[in-house]
Amino acid sequence: MLPNRFFDRDAQELACALLGKILRHRVGGRWLSAMIIETEAYYLDDKGSHASLGFTPKRRALFMPAGTIYMYYARGGDSLNVSAHGEGNAVLIKSARVWFDHVSPTKNLKVMQQMNPLGKDQRVRNPDRLCSGQTLLCRALGLKVTDWDQKHFEKERFFIEDVGIAPQIIVQTARLGIPKGRDENLPYRFIFSEHARLCTNNPLQRRMAKEGIDYFLLRTKRPF
Repeated sequence: MLPNRFFDRDAQELACALLGKILRHRVGGRWLSAMIIETEAYYLDDKGSHASLGFTPKRRALFMPAGTIYMYYARGGDSLNVSAHGEGNAVLIKSARVWFDHVSPTKNLKVMQQMNPLGKDQRVRNPDRLCSGQTLLCRALGLKVTDWDQKHFEKERFFIEDVGIAPQIIVQTARLGIPKGRDENLPYRFIFSEHARLCTNNPLQRRMAKEGIDYFLLRTKRPF
């Protein structure tokens, strides 16, 4: 389990550090897990952030110590964030990929698919797309605003773990869904390059996208 001090760093640094880490949530006696592959950083003075709109009881988590969980509803679904160093600064967990190991065996996939079906006819969702989006991720892991907003990670229920995986190359690009005129072009989205095809919107596959203009490749020199 990552200690609170892990989160007590600049939001962009934290966004990069979380790539490759494992989310684990206990549901009905089973651990459901996913590896973080895409994140977005937000700051108090960033017009695209919730914190920039000012303090409210609902946004309290953004002004609480680093490592506090902040959840809200987006497009009818739940979204997961964690506070970083400094009031109002946080990281959005944008997408992940299903993770299996001795804690979360492959038989748990069926549970995640049942909680996150595809379409109104409740079709079985492809494992590669179960967590490809902030609301899909929360649905597949059973994470709810009402359960975790303004809370702290708990070893017995929900936490983030370091299993020794870190990207060698990180894709840095603009965030998604930011309204025009609200710092929509800031390159505060970070993607685990090896798993970019599973992220919300892969800039490496975007037609006419150019490295150094539309995205940047960060070669990491040390583990986070």
